[in-house]
Amino acid sequence: MSSIGNSLYNLGHLDDLARKQTIIHKLHPFVKLIVTLVFLTMVASFGRYEIARLLPLLFYPVIIINLAELPIAPILKRILIVEPFVIGIGILNPLFEKQTFVLGGLTLSTGWITFLSIFIKSILTVFVVLLLVATTGMDKLAAALRMMKIPKLFILQLLLTYRYISVLLEEAQRMLRSYVLRSPLQKGVHIRDWGSFAGQLVLRTFDRAQRIYQAMCVRGFTGEYNTGEGMKLKIADILYLGGWMLFFAAVRLYDIPMLIGTLLTGVIK
Repeated sequence: MSSIGNSLYNLGHLDDLARKQTIIHKLHPFVKLIVTLVFLTMVASFGRYEIARLLPLLFYPVIIINLAELPIAPILKRILIVEPFVIGIGILNPLFEKQTFVLGGLTLSTGWITFLSIFIKSILTVFVVLLLVATTGMDKLAAALRMMKIPKLFILQLLLTYRYISVLLEEAQRMLRSYVLRSPLQKGVHIRDWGSFAGQLVLRTFDRAQRIYQAMCVRGFTGEYNTGEGMKLKIADILYLGGWMLFFAAVRLYDIPMLIGTLLTGVIK
């Protein structure tokens, strides 16, 4: 039950973080979405052996999380939730890539480089997506998607699904609490009750979702999700967009770690 409560808290915590009034939060959501999409494209564009060239991209999430005054621990905790799945997929690469190289006297498969590349890319992508949600909020993010001419139906489905997750978790927590009170000596839900528990959960959440929809219709909902008043681009938005575009272009066109290493080597000599 505590895990469900933690999930509810984590979901609401992102919404709370999005209500802050820092310099990053005040930026236009469309600009933040564009910068995030370009960042994800940059991460995907690097080859599987270009690990060193990925490292300068860490500069982006580090700067954003500091300017937005976000707590690092909850963000990292959410990233770690995803990483076991990534590790489970990437760990197979050393088995398929048989080429070897020598590092510090050790003979290693190139599959380990591929695995490390997948691991770093997954951290970067999940990190910036979480930062986007934590500094923008789902409603403003939906408005940004609408500005990109994404179909209204897709945006509405995204928003309602996001809200439905909290409804599902609340019902699951309520049912689990009732189950524990009726079976105080039972640890968790017994395997014989899983089927009925899942069925009741679906029925309850569906019934509650219908009541929520009816309440929305009574309040004038016609299928168009109101994402709020339109925002105008400011000078800060343009500078933010232009600055990060230049940085991403430099990271993609030049091997910055190599340049820094060459510069430091020259200085030492």
